[in-house]
Amino acid sequence: MTGLPNFYPALPEILLACAAMACMMVGVFIREERATGLVHYLALTALIIVGVSVWPMRGQELIAFNGQFVSDDFTVFMKLLIILGTILSLVISKSYLKRENMKRFEYPVLMLFATVGMMMMVSANDLIALYLGLELQSLSLYVLAAFKRDTTRSSEAGLKYFVLGALSSGMLLYGCSMIYGFAGTTSFDGLASVLVGDETVSVGLIVGIVFLIAGLAFKISAVPFHMWTPDVYEGAPTPITAFFAVAPKIAAISLFIRVMMDPFGGLVEEWRQIIVFISILSMVLGAFAAIAQTNIKRLMAYSSIGHMGYALIGLAAGSEAGIQGIILYMTIYLAMNVGTFACILAMRRKGEMVEEISDLAGLSKSNPMLAAAFLVFMFSMSGIPPLAGFFGKFYIFLAAIDAQLYVLAIIGVVASVVGAFYYLRIVKIMYFDEAAEPFDQPIGNGLSGVVTVTSIVTLLFFFVLAPVLDGAAAAAAALIAG
Repeated sequence: MTGLPNFYPALPEILLACAAMACMMVGVFIREERATGLVHYLALTALIIVGVSVWPMRGQELIAFNGQFVSDDFTVFMKLLIILGTILSLVISKSYLKRENMKRFEYPVLMLFATVGMMMMVSANDLIALYLGLELQSLSLYVLAAFKRDTTRSSEAGLKYFVLGALSSGMLLYGCSMIYGFAGTTSFDGLASVLVGDETVSVGLIVGIVFLIAGLAFKISAVPFHMWTPDVYEGAPTPITAFFAVAPKIAAISLFIRVMMDPFGGLVEEWRQIIVFISILSMVLGAFAAIAQTNIKRLMAYSSIGHMGYALIGLAAGSEAGIQGIILYMTIYLAMNVGTFACILAMRRKGEMVEEISDLAGLSKSNPMLAAAFLVFMFSMSGIPPLAGFFGKFYIFLAAIDAQLYVLAIIGVVASVVGAFYYLRIVKIMYFDEAAEPFDQPIGNGLSGVVTVTSIVTLLFFFVLAPVLDGAAAAAAALIAG
């Protein structure tokens, strides 16, 4: 019995993978009209059960699969965020799928498989495990981007995402192969032990790390690897765009943090300048490029690029405070983005989706509660106190100042001020421009519930700031200690 492997650390992933396959079987063997709704509810139930199974793993470090898989406070926190993001994405998509004749059981199944990949990414403790999780997530997301097969925009989004994603995977694999060639191991623990000491790091290893960073930067849409984001966000069905904006970003930034701080934590000075450069480019492009956008989904794409730039400030700090800041920022980012996309999904005229920013005119008169929620999200993304977004940016900038990255912090503040312009422009259009036609009513229970909960969390986040900060601190400490 002692020779049996310990699968307990990977129990949530195993449960979710089994649930995804079970949902696929249900979808195949039950009539289409019944299968879609049933699989949707089964997927939600499975995610809740998996979330419950993750919770008891906090406060301990667990290793599985010969050290390739790790579970600690950091993975527990980030996995719970990923699961929550997937649950909310499924909830806000139900009415959309019905209206757009996209009710196919494969939709929740693909989201479950993508979530399994994301959870594997967060727990990866080896370059091979990292790649397996990344590709399981990516392959599911490529199909989801092109899920609305009868529209050219969706098919184009899926194809662009696939081609550029394959390129980034190639870069990442090339980086992994160079790291293995020069270090002799793919294990994070092995790499950390090889890189300890005063020996000069080989140029080949640094080049490998650069390629690895490039591959990971693509996954979080950091500049200059952001090219796919605006087109995919605009072309993919809106609930799928919401999913792309939340769960995969949280998983990718978690993986980015673990890769840079765990095996390469001793080389902070070597890779810090690359992260600073990417962070500045992402913040500046996200702030200025969004100003010219007329499509709300493209605007959210550039907004997402900017947010990843802010998150990378914490990684550039290379400290426990920086990691804590990123975790807090991604928690707030989840609430703000899901809420914003729920608002976008709720806005329809004559049964058609509203995607142009100018079409938001008069929302405050036809649906004042929805306009108020949208206002809360826009103010929060601008970083206006005392909303949640302010605290996210505050702790990120604080970590940068502690690490003496004063120029980076100043650029972040300036980019935040510039970014406030396009967020507040949306508020101005909603409240002060005259509408040509009223919006459709009502918006549906699922959407209204998500909008209400996320707007309350964003508005009153300061009440739960202390426990979230404590959880983020424990997660950051577990990662640094590991």
